[in-house]
Amino acid sequence: MSAQDAAGPPIEMGVKVLLSALALLALWFVVIWVIGLRRAAKRTGAVEQGSETGYCNPIQMVIGVVTDFFDTLGIGSYATTTALFKLLRQVPDRLIPGTLTVGHFLPTVLQAYIFTQAVKVDPTTLILMILGAVGGAYLGARYVAGFPRRAIQVGMGVALFVAATILCIRQFADVSSQTGTVGLTGTTLAIAVGCNFVLGAFMTIGVGLYAPCMILVSFLGMNTDTAFPIMMGSCAFLMPVAGARFISANSYSPRAALGLAIGGVPAVWFAAKLFKDMDLNSVKWLVVGIAACTSVAMLRSAYLSKRSVSA
Repeated sequence: MSAQDAAGPPIEMGVKVLLSALALLALWFVVIWVIGLRRAAKRTGAVEQGSETGYCNPIQMVIGVVTDFFDTLGIGSYATTTALFKLLRQVPDRLIPGTLTVGHFLPTVLQAYIFTQAVKVDPTTLILMILGAVGGAYLGARYVAGFPRRAIQVGMGVALFVAATILCIRQFADVSSQTGTVGLTGTTLAIAVGCNFVLGAFMTIGVGLYAPCMILVSFLGMNTDTAFPIMMGSCAFLMPVAGARFISANSYSPRAALGLAIGGVPAVWFAAKLFKDMDLNSVKWLVVGIAACTSVAMLRSAYLSKRSVSA
């Protein structure tokens, strides 16, 4: 997979319109986010959010650098970010889904711009799958933002277990072939859009879309490389839709989200420019282990909180 072929495929009009819409959406979200950050900075005396206001710390920026670097290579950032947040105790469990969605948005926008112009994909397939993911995220964020802490822990624990299983399947499945179509039609296109709708909803509880989306396009007969603009474009469009809801519901950590964005944007550019072909087999197995361990940690936290309430 090369994110920087010398010339790259010609950009069709539909893709140009898509990228223009993405630029406007990104601008709108930045305005919403700035307003949210100002409100967070002015809040005082909020027990749950008191330690989450102010400026990001270096640890949170480093997390953004590491997770978005590997995210650009197709590994995904949600499982790794969640694991680091848990390990380093940076964000309360209840706020993790919203923090992931808000903080990783700007790096994902840059990914979408780079890979949509570097990889040829049918515009109709690309646009419809993106719309499916956005619809799923809109409905998902509507309910997830108000979930209690234990429900978030259970949901993310199960979601991360599923993600680890999918990543493991990818390691044994032949998903590296560059043969296949660059678009879908008819029933297969409808299946792809429907599945991306579900994946978009799952994004709002903290499970990444990248790994399952790559498996989806491969199983439907598409060139594996086409997964990059599809999954990155889907996330770039759905994240502000879901993120705006998390911001309005105050269900994220403003400080940690800002750290992810500051560290993530240059990491994406560096990864896309520096690496053409890279053997990620060992890294992917590491991510499988991280996702599985984090899943166990989340479910254990949910179990202990239930015992505490019962006691």
